[in-house]
Amino acid sequence: MTILSAPPALSADPSPRRSAAAPKKRRRIALRLLALVVLYGLWELAARTTRNPTFIPSPGAVWHQLIQTSTTHDGVRGYSGSLLIEHLGISLRRILIGSVIGVAGGLVLGVLMGVISWLRVVTEPVVTFVRALPPLAYFSLFIIWFGIDETPKLWLLSIAALPPVAVATAAAVQGAPTGLVEAARALGAGRWEVVRDVTLPNALPEIFTGVRLAVGMAYSSVVAAETINGVPGIGGMVRDAQRYSQTDVVVLGLFAIGLSGLLIDALLRTAENRLIPWRGRA
Repeated sequence: MTILSAPPALSADPSPRRSAAAPKKRRRIALRLLALVVLYGLWELAARTTRNPTFIPSPGAVWHQLIQTSTTHDGVRGYSGSLLIEHLGISLRRILIGSVIGVAGGLVLGVLMGVISWLRVVTEPVVTFVRALPPLAYFSLFIIWFGIDETPKLWLLSIAALPPVAVATAAAVQGAPTGLVEAARALGAGRWEVVRDVTLPNALPEIFTGVRLAVGMAYSSVVAAETINGVPGIGGMVRDAQRYSQTDVVVLGLFAIGLSGLLIDALLRTAENRLIPWRGRA
């Protein structure tokens, strides 16, 4: 019967979908550019209205500090002897190391919490307690234990990054489809083989969400981590400029942290889309 042969839907050209998505992408870009222009105008208006650069520095003043901190002028190299890119690079290295340690620890702890019920009962209140603490609350303790070098900073960023991954992983492991788990066990898979081959692949979307939250927590904690002996470092630069009421340098540092955070989050989302292409699909 010829009605059943060669369904045309299977050979449909996907190009109309791409052509339909292109205008939407252009509209998103245009809206974002418009939002940036509006924010710039509001910033310039606020700076001109207050006429107090210590309170609200103008965009021009922040741009001037960008040039000053990125070059050597009159024998002065950048800010406190380091260029802006060097301050940012040192902070990003700390964030990277702290995030990797926190994510790895949170992943292991989350899997154990999701698989071993008694361990979840014991550790869940501790993880929640740590997640509720502000970074400065335990940073002072790390300084007493480890001094003022790199170690307390890395500990702070690691502890800040661990709870989001642990909570997301534990919830995802617990929420694994019962049918798939029982099918794997019926085929002879052991407890940890089920975790490796069924539970973790199914939990990857939630785990990636936890990783993005963990990196965000590490970013938000970098200024606290560099409160003590943080120069060179972008957070240390912000703290040092705050002591001398250099608001334009503070704003520049916040822009550097925020823009680099957006870039890292975009890279994580790209990796997520590549590694978990089935996310959001039925």
